[in-house]
Amino acid sequence: MEAKDRVYDLLKKNRRGLTIQELSNQLDTSRMNINLALAELKGAGLVEIREIGRAKLHYLKKKL
Repeated sequence: MEAKDRVYDLLKKNRRGLTIQELSNQLDTSRMNINLALAELKGAGLVEIREIGRAKLHYLKKKL
């Protein structure tokens, strides 16, 4: 399974959003791999980023 698929599945289970560090820890992969996977998902229009203070929460876009 590709990193972006694993990230997508984890974000689907965590609707409140996750930081890159949380994703990295839960998927046991580097933050760089998470960053690349999130960039692909964001480019496909599947992920949104919300800044809360210094943290950036990544979560799936809601379907209309």
